[in-house]
Amino acid sequence: QVQLVESGGELVQAGGSLTLSCAASGRTLSRYTMGWFRQAPGKEREFVAAAWRNTGYTYYRDSVKGRFTISRDNAKSTLALQMNNLQPEDTAVYYCAADQSLIRSNVRSAKGYAYWGQGTQVTVSS
Repeated sequence: QVQLVESGGELVQAGGSLTLSCAASGRTLSRYTMGWFRQAPGKEREFVAAAWRNTGYTYYRDSVKGRFTISRDNAKSTLALQMNNLQPEDTAVYYCAADQSLIRSNVRSAKGYAYWGQGTQVTVSS
Protein backbone atom coordinates (compact mmCIF):
# COMPACT_ATOMS: atom_id res chain seq x y z
CA GLN A 1 0.00 0.00 0.00
CA VAL A 2 1.11 3.55 -0.73
CA GLN A 3 0.54 6.57 1.48
CA LEU A 4 0.49 9.97 -0.23
CA VAL A 5 0.73 13.40 1.39
CA GLU A 6 0.41 16.61 -0.63
CA SER A 7 1.71 20.02 0.33
CA GLY A 8 2.37 23.42 -1.19
CA GLY A 9 -1.09 24.72 -1.90
CA GLU A 10 -1.83 28.33 -1.03
CA LEU A 11 -3.41 31.57 -2.20
CA VAL A 12 -1.66 33.17 -5.17
CA GLN A 13 -2.43 35.97 -7.58
CA ALA A 14 -3.19 35.35 -11.23
CA GLY A 15 0.01 35.00 -13.20
CA GLY A 16 1.88 33.64 -10.21
CA SER A 17 3.56 30.29 -9.65
CA LEU A 18 3.35 27.45 -7.17
CA THR A 19 5.00 24.09 -6.73
CA LEU A 20 2.99 21.28 -5.22
CA SER A 21 4.72 18.31 -3.66
CA CYS A 22 3.56 14.79 -2.94
CA ALA A 23 5.50 12.59 -0.56
CA ALA A 24 4.96 8.87 -0.99
CA SER A 25 5.74 6.10 1.43
CA GLY A 26 5.20 2.40 1.67
CA ARG A 27 6.42 1.07 -1.68
CA THR A 28 8.97 1.60 -4.42
CA LEU A 29 7.67 4.66 -6.22
CA SER A 30 9.15 3.74 -9.60
CA ARG A 31 6.63 0.92 -9.93
CA TYR A 32 3.70 3.34 -9.74
CA THR A 33 2.20 5.66 -12.29
CA MET A 34 1.72 8.96 -10.46
CA GLY A 35 -0.80 11.61 -11.25
CA TRP A 36 -2.21 14.97 -10.22
CA PHE A 37 -5.94 15.62 -10.26
CA ARG A 38 -7.97 18.60 -9.11
CA GLN A 39 -11.49 19.26 -7.99
CA ALA A 40 -13.19 22.62 -7.88
CA PRO A 41 -16.36 23.23 -5.83
CA GLY A 42 -19.38 21.72 -7.51
CA LYS A 43 -17.32 20.04 -10.20
CA GLU A 44 -16.04 16.54 -10.81
CA ARG A 45 -12.45 15.62 -10.13
CA GLU A 46 -10.41 16.16 -13.28
CA PHE A 47 -7.07 14.99 -14.59
CA VAL A 48 -4.20 17.46 -14.56
CA ALA A 49 -0.99 15.55 -15.28
CA ALA A 50 0.64 12.15 -14.90
CA ALA A 51 4.07 10.55 -15.02
CA TRP A 52 4.16 6.94 -16.15
CA ARG A 53 5.85 4.32 -13.99
CA ASN A 54 9.43 3.37 -14.81
CA THR A 55 9.73 5.50 -17.96
CA GLY A 56 8.41 8.72 -16.47
CA TYR A 57 6.62 9.58 -19.71
CA THR A 58 4.34 12.53 -19.00
CA TYR A 59 0.76 13.39 -19.84
CA TYR A 60 -1.09 16.72 -19.42
CA ARG A 61 -4.58 18.05 -19.83
CA ASP A 62 -4.67 20.53 -22.67
CA SER A 63 -5.44 23.59 -20.54
CA VAL A 64 -2.24 23.23 -18.51
CA LYS A 65 0.21 22.29 -21.27
CA GLY A 66 3.07 24.76 -21.33
CA ARG A 67 2.19 26.08 -17.86
CA PHE A 68 2.45 23.03 -15.59
CA THR A 69 5.28 20.52 -15.31
CA ILE A 70 5.05 17.20 -13.51
CA SER A 71 8.21 15.57 -12.23
CA ARG A 72 9.08 12.63 -10.07
CA ASP A 73 12.10 11.71 -7.97
CA ASN A 74 11.89 7.99 -7.41
CA ALA A 75 14.94 7.96 -5.12
CA LYS A 76 13.25 10.46 -2.80
CA SER A 77 9.75 9.04 -3.37
CA THR A 78 8.37 12.43 -4.29
CA LEU A 79 6.18 13.85 -7.03
CA ALA A 80 6.02 17.53 -7.88
CA LEU A 81 3.80 19.79 -9.94
CA GLN A 82 5.34 23.08 -10.98
CA MET A 83 2.54 25.48 -11.91
CA ASN A 84 3.28 28.73 -13.73
CA ASN A 85 1.03 31.50 -14.99
CA LEU A 86 -1.77 30.39 -12.72
CA GLN A 87 -5.27 31.51 -13.57
CA PRO A 88 -8.45 31.74 -11.47
CA GLU A 89 -9.80 28.68 -13.28
CA ASP A 90 -6.93 26.68 -11.77
CA THR A 91 -8.46 27.16 -8.33
CA ALA A 92 -9.21 23.73 -6.85
CA VAL A 93 -8.14 21.13 -4.37
CA TYR A 94 -5.23 19.28 -5.94
CA TYR A 95 -4.79 15.58 -5.28
CA CYS A 96 -1.85 13.27 -5.78
CA ALA A 97 -2.69 9.76 -6.97
CA ALA A 98 -0.83 6.54 -7.64
CA ASP A 99 -1.43 3.15 -9.15
CA GLN A 100 0.78 0.18 -9.93
CA SER A 101 -1.45 -1.53 -12.47
CA LEU A 102 -2.81 1.39 -14.45
CA ILE A 103 -3.17 0.84 -18.19
CA ARG A 104 -2.30 3.71 -20.51
CA SER A 105 -5.84 4.20 -21.75
CA ASN A 106 -6.89 5.03 -18.18
CA VAL A 107 -4.08 7.41 -17.31
CA ARG A 108 -6.46 10.39 -17.40
CA SER A 109 -9.22 8.66 -15.43
CA ALA A 110 -9.50 9.12 -11.67
CA LYS A 111 -11.09 5.68 -11.48
CA GLY A 112 -7.80 4.14 -12.62
CA TYR A 113 -5.88 5.18 -9.50
CA ALA A 114 -6.05 3.15 -6.31
CA TYR A 115 -4.20 5.47 -3.93
CA TRP A 116 -4.95 9.10 -3.13
CA GLY A 117 -3.67 11.83 -0.89
CA GLN A 118 -5.86 14.12 1.18
CA GLY A 119 -5.48 17.08 -1.16
CA THR A 120 -4.05 20.59 -0.96
CA GLN A 121 -5.97 23.79 -1.71
CA VAL A 122 -4.80 26.08 -4.49
CA THR A 123 -6.61 29.40 -4.78
CA VAL A 124 -5.82 31.85 -7.57
CA SER A 125 -7.17 35.37 -7.16
CA SER A 126 -7.87 37.60 -10.15
